[in-house]
Formats: sequence, structure tokens, C-alpha cells
Amino acid sequence: MKYIFDNVSYDCSKTVTKTYSTSFSLATKMLSKSIRQDIYNIYGFVRFADEIVDSFHDFDKNELFNKFEDDLKLAIQNKISLNPILNAFQYTFHKYKIDISLVDAFMKSMRMDLHKSEYLTNEEYKAYIYGSADVVGLMCLKVFVNGNQKKYDDLQETAMSLGSAFQKVNFLRDLKADFEGLNRTYFPNTDLANLDELAKQNIINDIESDFGKGLEGIRKLPMEAKFGVFMAYRYYSQLLKKLKRTPALEIKSARIRVPNYKKIELLTRSYVKFQLNLL
Repeated sequence: MKYIFDNVSYDCSKTVTKTYSTSFSLATKMLSKSIRQDIYNIYGFVRFADEIVDSFHDFDKNELFNKFEDDLKLAIQNKISLNPILNAFQYTFHKYKIDISLVDAFMKSMRMDLHKSEYLTNEEYKAYIYGSADVVGLMCLKVFVNGNQKKYDDLQETAMSLGSAFQKVNFLRDLKADFEGLNRTYFPNTDLANLDELAKQNIINDIESDFGKGLEGIRKLPMEAKFGVFMAYRYYSQLLKKLKRTPALEIKSARIRVPNYKKIELLTRSYVKFQLNLL
């Protein structure tokens, strides 16, 4: 029966989330159970698309991506897919009436990673960020507000800012892997081969501005979503603080992490702040 396959699909998305990102998985666990699975479903989809362009170096990435995109379209059209990750995503897509333009924008940015290695202008950079991060925030926002269009419209800009902040922190954290391993340069007007403290600080200033706007939106989220999103915000803010304290030369040579014990500490402190309404 189909519901058995659906449950297997949902379990796959949850497993992907837990396996690929302990921090995102921890934050998702702090969401209300009523919306938790749908966020797993979204994460599984975006993670698999990203994995194709970032990791499968011994295979024809273009062919794999084209097949994944074709299967995605059929999953949305037919409301079923034998790819369990896409089957789970299409369920959430239809349940919350997610705009197909958000999915298309995401896939467009992922496809850019197949051939584009440098973003020379702010316009190119913003377009990539919108497709790779902002729209993911908007998909999640649809779930957070349970499809309420007015709440969605009110929080749209702040959700995009938060998505941008998370992505830019990832770029700065993964600078070495992107630049040396994948030959990618995301930050425009920045010589990553000679990254200095001033250039690093300019990047951090931009991220902090996005975080400020994002926090405004978190405060207005429904209770079902607020603590989980706040937890993700706290984790990425802590990671940014660590990057801020790390010399530019060291960022270029190592991947900066927040250790697991620190994540648990963040969870505890975030819960206290949440309970005391100190967001």
C-alpha cells in the first residue's frame, strides 16, 4: 500500500538530514512535531541536489543532475516518485502549495555550480544566493506558517535574509574546500587567494546585517516553528563569531566548526532565552 512507501520515503528524508547535518537536524528536532517531517522532506531534496554538484566527481554530473531534475518534475506532476526523497518532497510541495518558481530558482542555482566557478559581480552573487538559499528559507516558511499567505507575505523578506545569512556563513566556513577542492569563488570583488582581515570583515558585516533582519522575522514566527528556527540562528551566529575571531589566513587553511558539546550548550542557553522571551 502506498502509505507504507510514503512512510519509508519520510524516513529516508529524516535519515538524510540526520546524516548530513547534525546542527540542522538538532534544530529541526526543536520544531513542533506537526511540521518537523515536512522540513526533513525539504532538506532531503535540497541536500541531494547539492550533493550531485558537489560530490560525485567520478561520474557525469550533468547527466545525474538532468535525470534528477526530470524525476523531480515527474514527481511533482504525478504526485509520486520511486525516488523516496523526491516522493517525500512532492508531498510537502503539494501540502503547502509551495510556489514552483521557488523550486525552479533553486535548481537553477544548483545547475550553475556544474559549470560556473566565479561570481564577479554583486548581481551574479545575489542571484545565486537567492536560488541556493533564500528560496529554501521561503519553502520552509510556507511550512512554518501552515500555508497562511498573509503571514507568509509579512515574513518573506526576513526569511530570505536568514537564508542568505546561513548560506554566506557556509561559504566563509567552507572557503578552503570551495576554493581549493571545487575551484569556486562565491564572494565578488574578493581575492580569496590573498584574503585579508579587511576583506573578511566586509563579508562578516554583510552577514551580520542579514542576521539582524532575520532575527526580526524569527520573533514573529508561529510557536510551532519559533524555537527550532531560533536554535538554527543561534548555531550559525556562534559559528560566525568563531569565524570572526579566526585569522583570515587560518580560515583559508582549515574548516572552522562548532564542536558537539558546544551545540548542546547552545541548545540549553537558547531554550532558557526562549522560555524567558529574550529573543
